[in-house]
Amino acid sequence: MTAAIAKRGAKATLIIKDVRVLDPASGVDACTDVTIEKGQIASIAPAKGKADDAHVINGAGKLLLPGLVDLHTHLRSPGREDEEDMASGAAAAAAGGYVIICAMPNTDPVADNAAVVYSQAEVAESDAAIRVAFLGSISRGEKGEHLSDMWDMAEAGVVAFSDDGHPVADAGLLRSAFQAAGRVNLPLSLHCEDLDLAGAGVMNEGRVSAQLGLAGIPCAAETADVARNLEMALYEGARVHIAHISCARSLAAIETAREAGAAVTCEVTPHHLVLNDEEVLGLDSNFKMNPPLRDEENRRQLVEALAAGRVDCIATDHAPHAWQEKETPFEEAAFGVTGLETAFPVLLTELVQPGEVSLEALVMAMSTNPAKAFNLPVPAIVEGGEANLCLVDVEEEYEIEPGNFFSKSRNNAFSGRRVRGRVLLTIAAGRLAFKRDA
Repeated sequence: MTAAIAKRGAKATLIIKDVRVLDPASGVDACTDVTIEKGQIASIAPAKGKADDAHVINGAGKLLLPGLVDLHTHLRSPGREDEEDMASGAAAAAAGGYVIICAMPNTDPVADNAAVVYSQAEVAESDAAIRVAFLGSISRGEKGEHLSDMWDMAEAGVVAFSDDGHPVADAGLLRSAFQAAGRVNLPLSLHCEDLDLAGAGVMNEGRVSAQLGLAGIPCAAETADVARNLEMALYEGARVHIAHISCARSLAAIETAREAGAAVTCEVTPHHLVLNDEEVLGLDSNFKMNPPLRDEENRRQLVEALAAGRVDCIATDHAPHAWQEKETPFEEAAFGVTGLETAFPVLLTELVQPGEVSLEALVMAMSTNPAKAFNLPVPAIVEGGEANLCLVDVEEEYEIEPGNFFSKSRNNAFSGRRVRGRVLLTIAAGRLAFKRDA
């Protein structure tokens, strides 16, 4: 992978005392000490001997997890560094407990060739506090007309291909993309949307859109394209990742394809798991995203699928925007919300603490499964392994204040919400990436 982590400082050496260590994939759930020496996990057991107090962290009542992994992040670099850049996006991710993020290719210029990918990786190597991986575009300029330089970008280290917010409408081009991606053993990450069905919609089509008099995007726009894309992936024997699912029938199509032998993974966002289209009644553009917030029945079924393990991954679709792109009438506002700094506390508060989803299922969907989906280094709390960890105070309650974000942008769907679960410490690739001030 074209990894990039800023070479800032030495590898971490510290002891986290009396902490609950939870890593479902490694079979670890115990209250103990974790000793990290030069970036490696030296032991998961009561620490022996005396340690320098400056390198001891009291973990009593806290939770130590494998670091989080996000498959769907917009870093806006190059081209819109006023909204986000490598340093600010990586800092926001580290503050949210992430140790790896995957940058989408809708930059300016679009990441449709190796030169752009190498340039992005060079900037991330210098500026990012955590690992950054990159996706290359499926088509040149994300225009859906001609294939991008997929082979060269694979050589440059991209981990997947995507036209991001643009569906690949041309079936012949998509088939060629599956064939080309298969030759370099990389997945396509697809935004599934039939643009003819979506039309000029700005929110979910249903009772609320009718009440507001706004053009709606029906679930059929997503599910019809999901079904087509899965059928093609199955026929080509190709790997496919379905991005930001919002409708229950999309999940049904994925399950059918899996039963038929398709190599398919999928993701759901925190906002689609927690919010529904009732939020749009106030016409706050922080609730405008694509796919849109759906009705309560679809939201509930997504949560049930996550709890049952039928949703592989949770991805933020972190989409920073300048204030003027959101401070406008709802119909004209840009689609998208930020999410790196709020994903874990929101889901812990809204899904885990009420008992709808287990903590173990949440950790798998935010760490282990995403890493495996794109063949990234899997964060694991195991002796001898590289330290990729986040320490969380699951009891601390606070209000989400976008003004305090590390991200350059403030467009967040959870502004003002009270949550529990503050990330205190993130160690990425063995280095201290984030430590919250007392």
